[in-house]
Amino acid sequence: MTHPPKSQPSRSELAVGACGLFLLCWGLVHLDFWSAHEIVDWPTYERYADLILHHGLVPYRDFAVEYPPGAIAAFLVPAFFGDYAGAFAWQMAVCGVALVAVVTAIRVEAGFYVAFAPVLAGSLILSRFDLWPALLTVSALAALLGGRHRLGWGLLGAAFAAKLWPFVLVPLALAWSYRAGRLRAALVGLAVALVLFLPFAFVAPSGLWHSISGQGSRPLQIESLGASLFTVFGHPRVITTHGSQNVAGHGAVAAMFALVQVAALVALWVSFARRPVTSARLLRHSAACVCAFVAFGKVLSPQFLLWLIPLVPLVRGRRGLAATALLTLALVLTQVWFPDAYFDYIGTFHDARVVLARNLTLVALFAVLAWPDEVASRPPILHSRR
Repeated sequence: MTHPPKSQPSRSELAVGACGLFLLCWGLVHLDFWSAHEIVDWPTYERYADLILHHGLVPYRDFAVEYPPGAIAAFLVPAFFGDYAGAFAWQMAVCGVALVAVVTAIRVEAGFYVAFAPVLAGSLILSRFDLWPALLTVSALAALLGGRHRLGWGLLGAAFAAKLWPFVLVPLALAWSYRAGRLRAALVGLAVALVLFLPFAFVAPSGLWHSISGQGSRPLQIESLGASLFTVFGHPRVITTHGSQNVAGHGAVAAMFALVQVAALVALWVSFARRPVTSARLLRHSAACVCAFVAFGKVLSPQFLLWLIPLVPLVRGRRGLAATALLTLALVLTQVWFPDAYFDYIGTFHDARVVLARNLTLVALFAVLAWPDEVASRPPILHSRR
């Protein structure tokens, strides 16, 4: 007696499973192992929401905001609930579930990797809003890959307005839409960004400009690649400015890394535009661009790695396996000192070698992602017949 073959689970069923796994991991990071020594950002978000909703103040004009306008919505929603911290965490959980679903729609294996994001990143995932711009960015890529250019550009414009860093994908998206004959769809992204920025540009131009320009004027943040070189091989002076702990001085080194960052991004943009514009190359170059922005930047807060979690596992083949392994190593190394030993690091440079190892791992990740494709076609070798 033969049994009928078992049907394979559908993509939607796999997505539901991955989302469930994410929620399980989300619950795990509430355990003391991860949450005993949390360093949280949500009190800053709560203060912004309180000033807007209960005091009628205008962001950028009446009080300083260090984030772009698209982030404000993520700060306001939890304020309508009694427990801001709990509501904010649930809001990020919803973003995480949606992120898993979108990534699974592109590649199932990547969706299951993203499901482990809470345990890979640790408790910081509960109190940072970075899953919001990550969701918008990956959704934009999914729409572009599916030929829905106007939707993709609209989401990319919203992602840029939420946390600026998605701008590194704009040249890639331009090349993608241009090759598809849909370049005018980029105007939708521009329109979305303008709708979110222009109201504040009119009522508080200096405040909005200070919020944006302040990101470029920051010194070397203590966990950045440049700073970790000094904490391992020197005794730098640590100062607190721009809402973070930074290495004083060393402006020349900061400028050098800024140049490396720009050069890496430009090289990736040019490389993508000059070779065949395929979906695989779009995903790989997207991950490489974000990695370059993170690895070589003057600021490298632990939550920046959340930007890479949904992008790197979308890269297929042996390159993708190697890249995902390196990202996992970088995430694990980050949890060695953050958050439990963070203040030991900034006070006595304890675990400085681990911080440097994490940063060098990200450089290796960039190299794996950015390494040029093998030459697809070579001149044939003609053999003479005797």
